Amino acid sequence: MKDRRKRDVVSWNRFFWCTLFLVFSCVLFSGFTFSTFRFFFFGEKFHPEIVSTWRTPAMEALYGDSSAVTAPSIRETVILPDQVLVFLKYPPSSLLFTKEDLLCVYLSANKSSSQSQRRLPPNHIDGKDVDDQIVRCPLTPRGYTVSLALKSGGYIHPGPTHKWDSLVYEALIDRDNTTVVFVKGLNLRPEKLSNASRFECVYGWDFRRPKFLLRSQVISMAQEIVRCKTPLSVLGAPQRVNSPIKASIRVKGRGTLHSIARPGLRSMPQPGPPERKPHEMCICTMLRNQARFLREWVMYHAQVGVQSWYIYDNNSDDDIEDVMESLVQAGFNISRHVWPWIKTQEAGFAHCALRARESCEWVGFIDVDEFFYSPPGLILHDVISNQSGSGNNVAEIRTSCYSFGPSGLEHLPPQGVMVGYTCRLGAPERHKSIVKPEALNSTLVNVVHHFHLSEGFRYVNADRGVLVINHYKYQVWEVFKEKFYRRVATYVADWQNEQNVGSKDRAPGLGTRAVEPPDWSSRFCEVTDTGLRNLVLQKFMDPLTNHLPWEELGRGYGN
Repeated sequence: MKDRRKRDVVSWNRFFWCTLFLVFSCVLFSGFTFSTFRFFFFGEKFHPEIVSTWRTPAMEALYGDSSAVTAPSIRETVILPDQVLVFLKYPPSSLLFTKEDLLCVYLSANKSSSQSQRRLPPNHIDGKDVDDQIVRCPLTPRGYTVSLALKSGGYIHPGPTHKWDSLVYEALIDRDNTTVVFVKGLNLRPEKLSNASRFECVYGWDFRRPKFLLRSQVISMAQEIVRCKTPLSVLGAPQRVNSPIKASIRVKGRGTLHSIARPGLRSMPQPGPPERKPHEMCICTMLRNQARFLREWVMYHAQVGVQSWYIYDNNSDDDIEDVMESLVQAGFNISRHVWPWIKTQEAGFAHCALRARESCEWVGFIDVDEFFYSPPGLILHDVISNQSGSGNNVAEIRTSCYSFGPSGLEHLPPQGVMVGYTCRLGAPERHKSIVKPEALNSTLVNVVHHFHLSEGFRYVNADRGVLVINHYKYQVWEVFKEKFYRRVATYVADWQNEQNVGSKDRAPGLGTRAVEPPDWSSRFCEVTDTGLRNLVLQKFMDPLTNHLPWEELGRGYGN
């Protein structure tokens, strides 16, 4: 019996050392990282950065035996109705890949390995941050999941995938230490506060494990914007290295929404008496594929008093980045913020208001086809001073919009929209606002055209003889049809839906199909209005070349 017990001890020792050797071998040859260590000992979900040398036969056939390279991991994937967003996270000090380096790979578990993959080039790549680059892939075929591959060799494993119809997509910590959370899928009424007691804010890394989540109170809820009381532990470290915490919303009785939102952009109040902000007048806009119009819009508004521009890029795939770079090089203070979330203009404007609040006394919220115009030739600073004199608590100036039509044109006017389009509807349609961001209601409720203000502040309607907006809403058909196919605002009628046919958001008489009417070029023409055209030609045209500045900078308008 003694000898037998000794043999048992020897066999267990051998088993232990063999097991240890195997584990060490796996670690050595499969790229064991600290992330793996966290997975085993802290329960975090682990997503390997790149396939190991023990690749499947399908991967070997696809990419050959190329050696592994330093590659990003896929942090999250979001399926939009028209494309797939793949969020990447790079190792520290890595070089970012470009569109030419990557392929979108579509994987199916229902087919044999030789037929389980499809590859397509990405639509676009956004972002220059190693922690937040976005690859936009074509829409996932039914039954497939999307991942990425390097053209030089190597496969990046898929990350957690979320559907867009129910998702917490952005979050930031405000200067009062509350968290502002942006949510899709709650389907709350526009301009109305909702019952906050039905919801709860949650913070954590894995929302499937409720025991390890921090919970906090919802302070306010309206539209897609939720304001939460931030836990002290989150305030201490809102962005932890390698594993930033996420924020989400729990609907009581229904569960917690999926989230990709990591609280950031904490804007702390300045100590001492408030100082004058760097910019008197700024503009926020959201756009998609408007690069050919951006030069005219920026350069004109710079001359009438705008000092800074916040551009929220809603999935452009034109040369918007190059155009913005040329404007920055020319001395214009422009920042581009990647905002891939479709039909979220109200949420984007609320997000922008928080960002612009520290630098801008006043912010105008208009589109790239809208131009402030003062018939007397006043600059915006003078208009604002006249409308918001000291002691009257005016924090919003609502400006009437005149909608211009194609003005008899069939092709894009070569000198720009202000010179080309001179015929409009007689009565103004809606209004847009210039607001004082410090005075906005904490709910950030807005319907694109105006915000709700904090108690004690009020709005005024700008005198149309002093300030209006020329809205080049109905341009030549080749431009308007692009607008027809994509609306960015949530609470407006979609032209292709057979609903709200009489809405003022629709083009009168157009219907629900993007088919050019035979008389399109002559529509929407009730009043000839050449006021802004004459002002532009008088103040902007070079007398030697007869060119406008946006033609010179762009080497021809629309390029």
